[in-house]
Amino acid sequence: MTDAQETAAHLRTTTGGGPPDEEVSSDGLPIPLLEPREGIPPVVADAEALAEVVAAFAAGTGPVAVDAERASGYRYGQRAYLVQLRREGAGSALIDPVGCPDLSALGEALSGTEWILHAATQDLPCLREIGMAPTTLFDTELAGRLAGFPRVGLGAMVESVLGYQLEKGHSAVDWSTRPLPEPWLRYAALDVELLVDLRDALEKELDRQGKLEWARQEFDAIASAPPAPPRKDPWRRTSGMHKVRRRRQMAVVRELWEARDRIAQRRDVSPGKVLGDAAIVEAALAVPANVHALSALPGYGQRMGRRQLDQWMAAVERAKALPESELPQPGAAPSGPPPPRSWADKD
Repeated sequence: MTDAQETAAHLRTTTGGGPPDEEVSSDGLPIPLLEPREGIPPVVADAEALAEVVAAFAAGTGPVAVDAERASGYRYGQRAYLVQLRREGAGSALIDPVGCPDLSALGEALSGTEWILHAATQDLPCLREIGMAPTTLFDTELAGRLAGFPRVGLGAMVESVLGYQLEKGHSAVDWSTRPLPEPWLRYAALDVELLVDLRDALEKELDRQGKLEWARQEFDAIASAPPAPPRKDPWRRTSGMHKVRRRRQMAVVRELWEARDRIAQRRDVSPGKVLGDAAIVEAALAVPANVHALSALPGYGQRMGRRQLDQWMAAVERAKALPESELPQPGAAPSGPPPPRSWADKD
């Protein structure tokens, strides 16, 4: 048994976090969590309904579970399209930030309350945009990492620690869809259903391992961290960029990336739906001489109209016309450690 398995077994037997005995399946498999305890709450989309939620959550007790759904891969940017909350005495709430774009009153009502989030750094930027920021938090994903779990997704943690199985089939849907389908709303409500239980169990386990103070320091650092500054030269993160070696080719990537970003922002769609990263890299490597040569490259084929081809070719021509002094420099060597996914290859 691994350390993580021992941790999970200890949590299940000592914290009372698992299902009640009458719910535990005879074969020992996790119990599917199919419905929120009080059913699917109505979506809050106007000022009157929001005021009722603010009052209810202000009167609630204990920490508040918070989650947000974005439309990554469908819309431009990382704005929230649904906010889910749960608190003792208030139940669960689903709030539509499109209908209620300012949630600062809710944020103020929860000031001083501990917020429970899973992978807090993913949700905090979009929550701050609508007026919600915690003063204290508990991150269940980070707590799982500190406790030694190899799989720290919400579903894996709930299953390992609490013995329930969450439905995860709607995590990558287009949350900007209106109206939101009922199965999606059920999934969203269930995401905060057990966060408080998970937090309590993980706190006890971290305390048992002598890591609770470490975790609190990490949580405080996340809560107090200022918003990240705009990324410098974001075009350098184009997938496949490692293939691009010459400065002129880098200029093609930059011009195409910036043209794509302007179009995506104007249309409010994901940049990848305008032009794929692979197509940008193909054009950079080839530096095509004309529209005909561009149209022969992967990603610029039959379904792309002449107007679209012309706009991409114009970006390539801008890169080709730059003087040497204005070409991008090769990327600077990183000043910190490589990302964890590279640790097996880089010392």
